[in-house]
Amino acid sequence: MPRAKIPRKSTHIDMTAMCDVAFLLLSFFILATKFKPPEALSVTTPNSVSSKIAPDKNVVLVTIDKDAKVYFSVSDANSAEKKDIIDAVNTSKNLGLTDAEKKNFTANPTAYIGVPFTQLKSYLDKTPEEVKSLKVPGIPVKDSTDNELIEWVRAAVSAFQGSKMNLLVKGDDASLYPSFQGVIIAFKKNDQLKFQMITNPVGAPVGSELEKIQAASGSKSSE
Repeated sequence: MPRAKIPRKSTHIDMTAMCDVAFLLLSFFILATKFKPPEALSVTTPNSVSSKIAPDKNVVLVTIDKDAKVYFSVSDANSAEKKDIIDAVNTSKNLGLTDAEKKNFTANPTAYIGVPFTQLKSYLDKTPEEVKSLKVPGIPVKDSTDNELIEWVRAAVSAFQGSKMNLLVKGDDASLYPSFQGVIIAFKKNDQLKFQMITNPVGAPVGSELEKIQAASGSKSSE
């Protein structure tokens, strides 16, 4: 006697629970993600085939914008060193900075110093919002007899004494050489002969020896 055939039924999977989990994960990542804040100082760096990553700790950064204005800043994590730097500058130049003004340099995460010492007190007296819309002349470096960056670098070297200071230069591709020369003079005056340039990484030219070397090293690492 033939057996009765059981009719086949299509498989049905309830995706409601999976959709709920997906939306929960999406909501978590949106709320937990920290987006990169806009740069306080916009600089278009020159292209380079170097793939070395710039350090992000113990950084003393000298920035040169497209108008050849020079700025000085210290990484946000080094609040103790920033305090020592502003104290040293205040003492050596007899600026008479108040505790609140010095705190604006220490606590402000986007504290770029881009003014001469004669304007530093009024500059640090402003709020971060006021500073964003302020047009600054930059730190004087072009005159060899009045290179104020020398004092800032000297204060930084003293503040980072006993630990490694990463000295970086971030120059705009359109900036002029005299400002860069003034920065180098400030480094030499403080025996800082090693520094790193921040550039925009690009691929090696097609057919160049560097491309062949990178391709060979990449194939070896993949094996």
